[in-house]
Amino acid sequence: MPKTNAPGDVAKTGGTKKDEPAKPGGDLGKDAFLKLLVAQLKYQDPMKPMDNSEFLAQTAQFTTVEKLSDLATMEQSLLTAQLQLGASNLIGKTVAYTDKDGKAQSGVVTAAAFSGNSPTLRVGDTDVALGAVKEVRNPAS
Repeated sequence: MPKTNAPGDVAKTGGTKKDEPAKPGGDLGKDAFLKLLVAQLKYQDPMKPMDNSEFLAQTAQFTTVEKLSDLATMEQSLLTAQLQLGASNLIGKTVAYTDKDGKAQSGVVTAAAFSGNSPTLRVGDTDVALGAVKEVRNPAS
């Protein structure tokens, strides 16, 4: 994907942008790519128009950028669903985890919450991030 190093865009608008085409890493999104393509067509020299093969290549690049963006969004949705399913399957299981003080703890999962980036398990009176779980066991009968 094309990179941008446009200096001072945020500074010119007082720290915020109404229309932010560039992503934090400098990658251009599909909207910015399309705007660049349209600007290139708008300001091209009428005596030396863009070559058809070059235009088709840029159109294909735009389509690729758009499809990759859609794919990334879909993968994120699948990951979220998988984490939620995994957390809900732990209800009723005994888990070992590391608490905020770095001490090893364990208990039975009674609930799973799905707000934020990562599911949270309810163990006793404590909310435990799914990533803090070190071991899962079936409860003792």
